[in-house]
Amino acid sequence: MSSTNVDDLQSVVRGGPARGGAGDRVFRGLATGAGVVILATLAGVALFLIVRAWPAITASAEDLPGGENLLAYIWPLTFGTIIAATIAIVIAVPLSVAVALFISHIAPRRIAQPMSYLIDLLAAIPSVIYGLWGIAVLGPASVGLLRWLEDNLGWLPFFEGPASATGRTMLVVAAVLAVMILPIITAVTRSVFEQTPRRLQEGALALGATRWEMIRLTVLPFGKSAIISASMLGLGRALGETMAVAIVLSVSGAITFDLIGSGNPSTIAANIALDFPESSGLAVNALIASGLVLFAVTLVVNMAARTVINRQMRI
Repeated sequence: MSSTNVDDLQSVVRGGPARGGAGDRVFRGLATGAGVVILATLAGVALFLIVRAWPAITASAEDLPGGENLLAYIWPLTFGTIIAATIAIVIAVPLSVAVALFISHIAPRRIAQPMSYLIDLLAAIPSVIYGLWGIAVLGPASVGLLRWLEDNLGWLPFFEGPASATGRTMLVVAAVLAVMILPIITAVTRSVFEQTPRRLQEGALALGATRWEMIRLTVLPFGKSAIISASMLGLGRALGETMAVAIVLSVSGAITFDLIGSGNPSTIAANIALDFPESSGLAVNALIASGLVLFAVTLVVNMAARTVINRQMRI
């Protein structure tokens, strides 16, 4: 064996890559450059939003849309964005995890494979189609359920009503968003569930565990970080969704926890899409300021998710 090969082997045994190779230097430079480009792009977007939003931030209340201060303008939009995305995640995550487990560990291969293709196909459907489906099919079909919730659970602030006669409610929008983010969460969790070490699953079964006990003790703990990561990806999609929300939701602008009424706060993304073409002057700056808030919310959510994932990996 040559001295060069011996040095490379010793470097690998010590746990570090062989240094000095032209390919390694090129790869390291490309990887570093890609990271710098991403950070520079993120910083550029943040700087653009801050600069363009600054006139609205410093303007007096009477010059802004509606004659109210910027916080009063943006807060209902932020509230609507967060509540719609949160309900969508609450609906989508358990369903997505159940579908991923069914495909990866329960269904026969002749059923699992076509089903995984169909689930992935949902991600390719444009959001405007989901919006049309929500307003033409899901909304009218949910009217009976909305009235039942008002009659039986009206003592809760979420279902106090009066129930919408058209189904254009926050609950229906959240259900549409849940269907939209379901393939994202399902695809990520399914791929990780399928990578659960075989020896752990077989060991659990050999010790007398049932299939569900094996899944609960090995598959779910192994995929916990993937579930969190997939949920945050889906949450990011739900926070920024525009057309489906704009088509389905009946907007009044009021802050309310009522999920079945016809008066709802809009979301930041939908409000920008609907108002931007006809806005000018400070109205545009106010819309960009709301976009800055959405940017900040998304950034905070992803940073929190990364913190949780890192903590789970250390455990």
